[in-house]
Amino acid sequence: MYSVKKITSDMYWVGVNDRKIALFENVYPVKNGVSYNSYLILDDKTVLMDTVDSVASLQFFENIEHVLAGRKLDYLVVNHMEPDHCACIGAIVEKYPEVKIVGNFKTFVMISQFFDFDVESRKIVVKEGDTLSTGKHTFAFAMAPMVHWPEAMVTYDTTDKVLYSADAFGTFGALSGNIYADETDFEVRWVDEARRYYTNIVGKYGVQVQALLKKASALDIKLICPLHGPVWREHIGWIVEKYNLWSTYTPEENSVLIVYGSVHGHTENAADILANMLAERGVKNIKLVNASTAHFSEVIADAFKYSHIVFACATYNMSIFPPMQVVLHEIAEHNLQKRTIALIENGTWTPATVNLMTEALAKLKNNTVLDKKVTIKSALDENSFAQLEELAKSIVEDLKI
Repeated sequence: MYSVKKITSDMYWVGVNDRKIALFENVYPVKNGVSYNSYLILDDKTVLMDTVDSVASLQFFENIEHVLAGRKLDYLVVNHMEPDHCACIGAIVEKYPEVKIVGNFKTFVMISQFFDFDVESRKIVVKEGDTLSTGKHTFAFAMAPMVHWPEAMVTYDTTDKVLYSADAFGTFGALSGNIYADETDFEVRWVDEARRYYTNIVGKYGVQVQALLKKASALDIKLICPLHGPVWREHIGWIVEKYNLWSTYTPEENSVLIVYGSVHGHTENAADILANMLAERGVKNIKLVNASTAHFSEVIADAFKYSHIVFACATYNMSIFPPMQVVLHEIAEHNLQKRTIALIENGTWTPATVNLMTEALAKLKNNTVLDKKVTIKSALDENSFAQLEELAKSIVEDLKI
């Protein structure tokens, strides 16, 4: 049975919610599932904005058939070619053989890599600033490379002021009837997953996101329709500002994130004591994260949120404790900037992780590593406790609270 939402007088959400999925892109845990958003416009010509993942195809086609109500599908606009949005293109062509496919040059290169149907006879290639009129509606296209694939683009309906934003402004989490962000307590229930989605999926490409935000700032936007998560019709400036902060690597929280990798608990103990020292000196909203139990995507999201990060790590086989190694690798890969970083090492044989962590983070730009470092030999003693106090003082001075 169909499950659709009418958004404007002639535009419908025909997407699908996936609550069975465990790992998005087979990497990121999504305990609340994910939505695959697709939108269908009934103008003189009918227009479908993107498709969905193949696992959701049955529901997807029931939704389309209901909204079309016997009409043919004239256009399929492909804003993004990742399979969670493009997997049903071949089936669309088979079911609606007269459909024209709208995309940019790179879109069609990828279509030919994923599918073997006749693309040439039905493709409409668009570039920056091109438009498509379907009757009442005129759609303008803007390229959004690396947000987050090179072929990504967005589509702006100049008539109803709707931005079909592809992966931009998306979030993890399935929709539960409330399709609009303002129907939910987004700042409490959704923002952490929106941040985790952005930082892990697109966080590396802040420059490219800034370029897209600049294009969006020139538009009168009444609705943002992303490919994942809620539709934005109110407080659009709020989510745009979040994207501006995230894409400029500007911390949201002037506080301390402490990430620890501990084998037998002694490094964890040092992290906990440091948090207490910081709290006694007036630092609020401190967060401790166990690298062994938190997924790296959660740590990356927190790293984008906090201004100061402490990595406290045990030496393991003369190297970085493996869970922390994953965290540091992923943070380095996601281009984190504008942070103040402090390092704590522990080791029974030979504490070695300060230098190794410094090397792991060396590719990052525009960060400050504090000179105060802590070396623990097995467990805290008077000497390492004093080092911890000096580090706490140094962090508080840098926070300027």
